[in-house]
Amino acid sequence: MRRSLERGVRVTERMEREPGAAGPARALEPLRHLREALRTALSRIREGESRESSETFEQQRFWDTLGQTFKATSQEATKLSLAFSRPPLPSAEDCQKLSEGVQNAVLAAATVYYWLPKGQGTTLRKMVRDATAEVVEGMIQLTDVILSTPLQSLSQEQLISTGSIWEACEQISHLPQDNHAAVLSAMAAYLGVVRDAVEEMEQAQGEDQDPYSDIMEDEELGSRGNRDTYWSEADRKLLGPCMGLMKASKACLKKLLGTVKVHGKADTPEQVAQLDDLADITNEISPSIDELALSMYPPMNQLAVRLNGKPCVSPIGGKLGSVSHWCSRSQHGQN
Repeated sequence: MRRSLERGVRVTERMEREPGAAGPARALEPLRHLREALRTALSRIREGESRESSETFEQQRFWDTLGQTFKATSQEATKLSLAFSRPPLPSAEDCQKLSEGVQNAVLAAATVYYWLPKGQGTTLRKMVRDATAEVVEGMIQLTDVILSTPLQSLSQEQLISTGSIWEACEQISHLPQDNHAAVLSAMAAYLGVVRDAVEEMEQAQGEDQDPYSDIMEDEELGSRGNRDTYWSEADRKLLGPCMGLMKASKACLKKLLGTVKVHGKADTPEQVAQLDDLADITNEISPSIDELALSMYPPMNQLAVRLNGKPCVSPIGGKLGSVSHWCSRSQHGQN
């Protein structure tokens, strides 16, 4: 990709220097302005806040409109890609129209995203924001590819970029539509990471064998040459508590996910906020367990293992302890 972009820059510079090349260079100018506008829109989507409004939030209207803007963006991406799929280049006027169509569709999608108030849940807003940003990122990539190879026929990079936009726009139909569903989706993903870490470590321990275990250690070296491929006895003593911690995390997340699935609600601001709190807590566990698992592989650095284990204990022993109270109240129909 980098080589293609660099080659495209050189081609464009040569076009601008050579006699008679000013026309093609000017024709691509709207596309360069489009790229800058998309980058600005992406920055605002990542950093912007929802717009406060006195109007009642209409959930179905929001999702219908967002789906329409994503569909329009996909169509504009197709038009842009087809226009640059074979020579000759579009005229400056056509390029301007194509750029305006893309920009209007992207800005419409971003505007609808801002309709989603914080009161609907920060977990849900993050998922919608990420989906919208992914569409814009894909459009920027497609614009980069076209600008880098404007005089060539349809390239593999252009096909891939166009396809990624279609896929990103299609994801709108798979997004959770309230904070309850969003938190369940997030928690399931966090549980998946922890489950994978536990399974991989169990498999690694099952496969771990020291083929030279019956050979005395070298008196000068103090260890056998293949020590980086297996756990020592001292390592194995530390593996037990670590695996216990990982399995406890997995069990807690699994139980919490089941409880939220059955008893969780997003009907009131308090319920929405509680769900977001649960998502934040579980989000702390997943990367901590992943880091712990990575540090457990041989050659084990026992100090690193102990340091990575501490962040795992805090969420499980502390914050998930308070969550159990929420689960208990939910199961008794008090939440």
